[in-house]
Amino acid sequence: MTRTAILIACGLAAGPVLGGLVSGMDRILTARMQSRIGPPVLQPFYDVVKLLFKEPLVVNVWQAFCAYCYIAAASIALVLFFLQSDLLLIFFVQAVGAVFLVVGALSSTSPYSQIGAHRELLQILSYEPLLVLVVVGFYLETGSFKLSDIYAWQHPLLLKLPFLFIVLGYALTIKLRKSPFDLSTCHHAHQELVKGLLTDYSGPFLALTEIGHWFEVVLLLGVCTLFWATSWVGVVLLLAGTYFLEVLVDNITSRMNWRWMLSYVWGVGLTLSLVNLIWLHQG
Repeated sequence: MTRTAILIACGLAAGPVLGGLVSGMDRILTARMQSRIGPPVLQPFYDVVKLLFKEPLVVNVWQAFCAYCYIAAASIALVLFFLQSDLLLIFFVQAVGAVFLVVGALSSTSPYSQIGAHRELLQILSYEPLLVLVVVGFYLETGSFKLSDIYAWQHPLLLKLPFLFIVLGYALTIKLRKSPFDLSTCHHAHQELVKGLLTDYSGPFLALTEIGHWFEVVLLLGVCTLFWATSWVGVVLLLAGTYFLEVLVDNITSRMNWRWMLSYVWGVGLTLSLVNLIWLHQG
């Protein structure tokens, strides 16, 4: 019971702390790639604290409710990850939170929120099948959906699931809202939808969506650790290399339209997934 309580506390703390630090490092890396100094690494925390103390303004009560549901689902998913629960259950809970975020945007009459919500639904349709196929790959190799069994596997899964790791990279790019998949909302000024999905969120409720996003980032990076869980050095190098590539891709690619995104993610992602799954089945 005590161990479970500690893991729950670690999961609830890891989202805001690690997620904020990752966001800060993201800004610094982006600034360096653009020949800028950039903000301090703790700037995301300053921004969120500032938002938390602003006046709470929402378009309607339903929007506020969806913001709470989004951060609740994201935090529960990360806690389940720390408890080494079922990976399918974790992704299901995470998907419920993403849907609530879309519903909150749809509850507004703003055209920016409406278009951003529809684009977010398209992105969910893009990455959710890929995440399910990654989980299926874990099952075919380890014989279990439980994180405890996957972490106990004696060999690096990256050697048997290289294409599925690339597929996870596609999903990670979409969830991080990185170019070329930053269709519904993004952290940069080039978004033609202002803030898209989050246009009508402000103050504490915008802070909740940002913290919820941090929970999701930490969760997906945690899934990346499953590919080389046999060594802490391997985990650190894999995470550092993966996130650096995500930031690099964000800075060297232009945003695509939703049709191109669907055809590319499904075409390349599903093909790589099926090739890897057939390889596992034959092996």
